[in-house]
Amino acid sequence: MRGTRSYDYTSLPLDEKEPVLSKSPRRYNEATGFRRRVLQAAVSCVAIYGLFSFFPFPTSESCDTIDEGYRCSPKTTHFLGQYSLWYSVPSEIDVAPPKGCEVTFANVLSRHGGRDPTFGKTIAYHLLIAEIQNTSTAYPDKFKFLKDYEYTLGADELTDAGRQEMVNSGAHFYRRYQKLVNENTPFVRAGGQHRVVESAERWLMGVAQSLDAEPRKIDVIIPEGPSWNNTLSHDICPAFEGGPDHGLGDRAQRVWAGKFVPPIQNRVNSALGTNLSATSIVYLMDMCPFDTLAHPAAKFSKFCELFSEKEWREYDYFQTLGKYYGYGVGNPLGPTQGVGYVNELLARLTQKPVEDNTNTNRTLDSDPKTFPLDRKVYADFSHDNDISGVLAALGLYNKTKALSNTTIENTEQTHGYSAAWTVPFAARMYVEKLQCKDENEESVRVIVNDRVHPLEFCSGDRFGRCTLSKFVKSQSFARTGGLWERCYD
Repeated sequence: MRGTRSYDYTSLPLDEKEPVLSKSPRRYNEATGFRRRVLQAAVSCVAIYGLFSFFPFPTSESCDTIDEGYRCSPKTTHFLGQYSLWYSVPSEIDVAPPKGCEVTFANVLSRHGGRDPTFGKTIAYHLLIAEIQNTSTAYPDKFKFLKDYEYTLGADELTDAGRQEMVNSGAHFYRRYQKLVNENTPFVRAGGQHRVVESAERWLMGVAQSLDAEPRKIDVIIPEGPSWNNTLSHDICPAFEGGPDHGLGDRAQRVWAGKFVPPIQNRVNSALGTNLSATSIVYLMDMCPFDTLAHPAAKFSKFCELFSEKEWREYDYFQTLGKYYGYGVGNPLGPTQGVGYVNELLARLTQKPVEDNTNTNRTLDSDPKTFPLDRKVYADFSHDNDISGVLAALGLYNKTKALSNTTIENTEQTHGYSAAWTVPFAARMYVEKLQCKDENEESVRVIVNDRVHPLEFCSGDRFGRCTLSKFVKSQSFARTGGLWERCYD
């Protein structure tokens, strides 16, 4: 019977990197083979496309801009969780370097740019559109476009809008650290997944266009997967990947979905004459960012108009719960996944060898060709889940109390934590050293998506500065290996 309610939310625990496939060996092999053929074709097209494409800087009419990020319909697009296109987050502390201070070091950790859905999700979304078109009895008002909507989204790779995001990101970095970049070539690493590698390449293109020079190549590409120690990709902590706390994020989302989805579900099913499940409603909301990203200029999608501002805030909180309890402070082993990267960062800041026994790659980190300590500018490219662990390991959200899974909390209540504020597409964390007049010691600042963190854990001042020595001392969690020993309990 159409128009009835099915409130059960069934989470589909699809990782940012890999889809969940059938456990049947035959179906697994068929699905894996099909996925490989799809991805090979997509990568080939991207490679050919890259030979003939050029991504200019955006114009004043663009939705996505270098310094503001995505600025169209912000009451919706700034509340899309980790699927938000990057935008400049409000900061209580001036993001400009304090007067009398010179930036002497800059390190960026970046998420890849906007992409198509992961392979498993793109199948799920395609099936959703088919279900709507096969069962709907009406397409009123803003739902009208669904009648003839053609699903054309790919899987896993950057979209043109996502590529432009990364060009803009490189230009944004250059504008902020122009003097430093003019005098120092960035040392660049990337996780091995294709969209991460391409994101690093597009970022380098943005820097090169700013310099009116040829783009440089990536210095180090580190393979991803459980066989490789890689601080840009969590994969080698068994208890985190498959232990009892592995599903914390999904469980928190399931409870919250039971609160916010049913009213939306009733409204949508009543309008369309369908019987869409709670999971399908969340997928329908997911189509807003992904359909936006599918447009070369990231045009605001009609899917976004199907839901109210209130509903988008509820959706954003749904995604925030997934990151907080899945990969951040809310997961007992979440911060530990970022310990290795923090120890690499400390090595760069102090120009001393890496001291770590977690997921660092000792072969690469002990070689000055693959992990130099004498550079002034570094850039690393990764995924949202991995960056969530790094932010947690640094202690940037230690003041954030355990998030409620029954009542929505805003960023003031969460002390600046949300998925959209921390790990949107093209997210970036800048860690900078400053030499200030009348100060004997260099200081450190941490800036996440243009929001300066107060660094209270190392006696940060009103400019968000800690002395280098106090910052290093404050990172005792990372320096002692976090809870890495629990990975093998």
